[in-house]
Parts: sequence; structure tokens; C-alpha cells
Amino acid sequence: MSTKPFIVNPGDRSTTLSVVGTNVTVLVSDADSKDQQITLQSGDEGAGPPPHSHDWDESFYVTRGQVQFTCNGQTTMCPAGTLVHVAAGTIHAFSYGPGGGEMLEVTGKGSKAVQMFSALDREIPPGPPDVEKIVRVAGEYGVRFDI
Repeated sequence: MSTKPFIVNPGDRSTTLSVVGTNVTVLVSDADSKDQQITLQSGDEGAGPPPHSHDWDESFYVTRGQVQFTCNGQTTMCPAGTLVHVAAGTIHAFSYGPGGGEMLEVTGKGSKAVQMFSALDREIPPGPPDVEKIVRVAGEYGVRFDI
């Protein structure tokens, strides 16, 4: 784990992962920091995960477009400049709004998000999603779906 400061320039970024309709670029992985992981995520209108929960905190900062968030049954359309914090254990979902969107995601200590994104990119091919396989793969990293 890195214990020193570091800088990630645009040319230094890892290859973008394709995670069931969302493009995920890892900026800070579990190998880089023991306390948080950071990704840049983007997607087309309507893309995004169904209601789910996990055992780590997660915050999103919308950088472009709009993203619709649902947390504990309450839905809000969030324009660029909005921060959404989701506490561990909260059932939540999001979908990109009209024209798509982009956001930074920061996950807290104990997060397995980057490991899960990598596994989903590796095991779920583009095209119509295999929901049963997605649920199984994500479940291996502590994600529970509420579908």
C-alpha cells in the first residue's frame, strides 16, 4: 500500500473498465490506499446499477450531466456539482440522466468496489446483461441486490 503522496495524470490512468453499461476508470485502487478508493464513472442515459447495498461508505460527485440517485426509496435528480453520500448498508441505486453523465466515486475503508468492478469487467461481456451472473460476481465482493 502506498504511504506516500502520489499524482495521477490523465496519461497515467488505468484502462477504462466496462462494468454493465458504466465506464469505470480507477484513479486510486486498494493497492494505492488502505482507506479509500476513487473512480471516475460515466454512462449513457438510463445506465446504472439496480438497488443494492454493501458494507462500505460511498460518495459520488457529479461532474457532468445529471445522475438520478435513489437512497432508501427516495429519488433525486442530481445535476453537475452535486455530492451524494451513501452510508454503509444503505440500499441505493443510480442511473444516468438525459444525455448521460459522469461522476467521481470515493469509497471508504473496507471497500471492495475496485476489485468488484475489475471482476465484472472481466466476467460480464458487453450486450444484454446476465443478471444471475452479475448478482453472483458482485455478491463475491459483498454487494447485496434488492431486486
